Amino acid sequence: MIKFSTAGESHGPALVTIVEGVPAGLSIKIDSINFELKRRKLGYGRGGRMDIETDKAVILSGVRHARSLGSPIALMIENLDHKNWSTLMATDEVSKEAERITAARPGHADLAGMMKMGLFDVRDVLERASARETAARVAAGAIFKLILKELGIEVLSHVVSIGRVESKPERLPVPKDLEAIDASPVRSFSPKDEKAMIEEIERAKDAGHSVGGIFEVLAYGAPPGLGGYQSFTERLDARLASAVMSIPAIKGVEFGRGFELAHLPGDEAHDEIFHDKVRGFFRKTNFAGGLEGGMTNGETLILRAAMKPIPTLVKPLKTVDIVSKEEKEALKERSDVCAVAAAAVVAESMVAFEIARAALEKFGGDSLSDLKVNYRSYLKRIGSI
Repeated sequence: MIKFSTAGESHGPALVTIVEGVPAGLSIKIDSINFELKRRKLGYGRGGRMDIETDKAVILSGVRHARSLGSPIALMIENLDHKNWSTLMATDEVSKEAERITAARPGHADLAGMMKMGLFDVRDVLERASARETAARVAAGAIFKLILKELGIEVLSHVVSIGRVESKPERLPVPKDLEAIDASPVRSFSPKDEKAMIEEIERAKDAGHSVGGIFEVLAYGAPPGLGGYQSFTERLDARLASAVMSIPAIKGVEFGRGFELAHLPGDEAHDEIFHDKVRGFFRKTNFAGGLEGGMTNGETLILRAAMKPIPTLVKPLKTVDIVSKEEKEALKERSDVCAVAAAAVVAESMVAFEIARAALEKFGGDSLSDLKVNYRSYLKRIGSI
């Protein structure tokens, strides 16, 4: 079974990812991984950290001559900013105790994390809870995307709103549109809305605030039947929602028309099924977002996620010192004004992971060639129905 884990603190020496269960024989070039890491840095309103980090991965194991071996793949991303934090984030004992941060930031993991772990320094929590960890996920996501591409499945994203400003593209973007989306300062697929979205970010910046938004992730080419209905642990919609909700600051996920469906009568809420000799079974609408009964149904998978404004603010919120219990202002740490564009790229990685995991559960294969034989056999069988 494919799985991955990450390690590392925001200002520690490096971030590390270990990916297990990748079939042998997959072409993995470091440029493919670094391309995705570069995309994670995109977006108007990013903070100064993006000017410091180059985010280039090093493959430590599991790949030889640009092909996977079937053994665990270890990746490392150096934190270049660590040199400025080497004493504060030292892994060994230091001669002088670092100044503790005892005022938890509202909206972060700080207070609950300290209470849970029995810690008394906010930095002991915030360094791991930081969204910096998502760089390691994107490195892993590059590998999952390579697996999916071998099966004809492609994942992309675009930003559909920043604050109160919506992007209103004339159609859904397709994989060939990704370059144009990434060229947009806000990763919008609607050029006419870019200026208003940038102005929304600038207003937040001038006010000392931050701004959130909504992004959409699309997966093209997924066949019917990924996921399952027999157990709640198999349901792909639940797994996708969980994976995307695990990204810091994500507060809501929907598929297709999502919450809008709650307000519609049944005859307007579902996708009628049709059939012809060329297309086989198909639907003229996609209100379900490509998922029915916990499984892909052969239509484009459409997922939307809402990201809250980042809670680290230039004008800090009120909090309480955990030692003195006195009212204080929250810590002001370098942060983004808006990171919706970057979060969308991270979400691509998490969606790619869950789809790749479902595909490998369904089709198996220790080698890429075995996986593809099994996949083609499945497509042939369902095509004959």
